Amino acid sequence: MLAVENLEVRYGGITALRGISVEVAEGETVLLVGANGAGKSSLINAVIGLAATSRGRVRFAGEDISALPCDGRARAGMGYSPEGRRVFATMTVKDNVLSGACGRGASAQREAWEWLCGIFPILGERASQPAGQLSGGQQQIVALARAMSSFPKLLLLDEPSAGLNRDEREDLARFILRIKHQLGIAMIWIEHDMQMVADLADRICVLDYGRMLAEGAPDEVLKHPEVIRAYLGSADEGDDREVSL
Repeated sequence: MLAVENLEVRYGGITALRGISVEVAEGETVLLVGANGAGKSSLINAVIGLAATSRGRVRFAGEDISALPCDGRARAGMGYSPEGRRVFATMTVKDNVLSGACGRGASAQREAWEWLCGIFPILGERASQPAGQLSGGQQQIVALARAMSSFPKLLLLDEPSAGLNRDEREDLARFILRIKHQLGIAMIWIEHDMQMVADLADRICVLDYGRMLAEGAPDEVLKHPEVIRAYLGSADEGDDREVSL
């Protein structure tokens, strides 16, 4: 489904990603973890087309999309829920959600809206309310539903559980399981709450200062000597870097 090959991303004189390669199979859920500044969001932004790459390429569904702009990647079948929600504050909840499916017909939009309301009833309850009036957790649900409204082939999630309460997190976990098993949508997911996603991820990729530190099944990665030394071990020694493990 997705193949990132030897990707490099620079911001001025700072190299955010250093020769990163990763693949995501159809229906697979890949979790990205690492300390703040490790390159997790830069990788997602490069895949969706929001960050320019200085080297490497991105292949999606067998096609090289490295030169394709962000809107073209969305039309090709990528859905994106950004960090920090970023809803359209003055637009209604329903219009926010369906803005992610603006290229689809009225019938497809109605189907997507009804399906999403069945998973997140809050959407139907607040359909005509401006999204900016919702709580932070409710806005996060709107952003996630917007990313899903086009029923993408690949869903990119940047900390989707941020700001959610316990019940909303449980709804999110059920939602992820449903789209994973019912729709077979591939996902790349940045998440701090490892307890919530432990049973959802097929594979974990650990980034460290823009490079791939470890990659594999969750049980294998969390026992990896370099991961323990770089993150778990350093945390025991009082390292002040915030770790997303």
